[in-house]
Amino acid sequence: MLTLLFDGIAYGMLLFVLAVGLAVTLGLMNVINLAHGAFAMAGGYVTVLAMDRLGAPFLATLPLAFLIPALLGVVAERLLYRRIYARPHLDHVLFSIALVFMAVAGVDWLIGSQQQIVKLPEYLQGRFEIGGVGIGRYRLFIVVVCVVLALALQAVLARTRFGSRLRAAVDDPRVARGLGIDVDRVFAVTFAVGSGLAGLGGALGAEVLGLDPTFPLKFMIYFLIVVSVGGTTTITGPLGAALLLGIADVAGKYYVPQLGAFVVYVLMVAILVWRPRGLFSRA
Repeated sequence: MLTLLFDGIAYGMLLFVLAVGLAVTLGLMNVINLAHGAFAMAGGYVTVLAMDRLGAPFLATLPLAFLIPALLGVVAERLLYRRIYARPHLDHVLFSIALVFMAVAGVDWLIGSQQQIVKLPEYLQGRFEIGGVGIGRYRLFIVVVCVVLALALQAVLARTRFGSRLRAAVDDPRVARGLGIDVDRVFAVTFAVGSGLAGLGGALGAEVLGLDPTFPLKFMIYFLIVVSVGGTTTITGPLGAALLLGIADVAGKYYVPQLGAFVVYVLMVAILVWRPRGLFSRA
């Protein structure tokens, strides 16, 4: 039971890193970016290609898995997303879905449709026991990395000048510009960080979730569930929702495998009926 709980926590932490960038862009920038999974897929492929073709060690590829999707995010924000900020949310949805299908087709054409395999270093393989609880080394690594990221992100948004500028730019861009805040730069940096976090999540999750060109389509619903259940007004909301859903998914697939992910969807519907604005949303 405790082993399942730990695996569920690790899976939930992974979902959090994958979805937190979407929570930032949706909650703080008011942009519905359903192409978020494409940046996660980019991070996964950066890790796989760097390891297979360049011989880079796994840990050395993780910064690249953050930086390259972040750069792609800056380019996309400057050239594409900036033009639709003021448009209705339906335009955001249709536009970003189109980007998803373009990314899927592009990766399939360039790299192929085969499942990619991440070769973890030996020190991240296997399991060990503490007090009768089986703990996977790689899942423990995921938990540690995700906790550090969550704390750092919360500190940046709540306690730094950049976080206050971002909130001001979102609340009233016109007044923020009048106060000397470079709103365009703030939005570009925020979008880049969100895309980079997605890429890092894709790199960390490639071994657990699998990686192929359909990755953005398969896990888009999970990103949306985390954001909708947790709310977008805080960072702790998506974190709590990701942990809850990760534990429910692992436990459901273990105890009632014939239902698959149905347990997660039932839980999502029940929570949203009870709390339509999200489980951890502010009034």
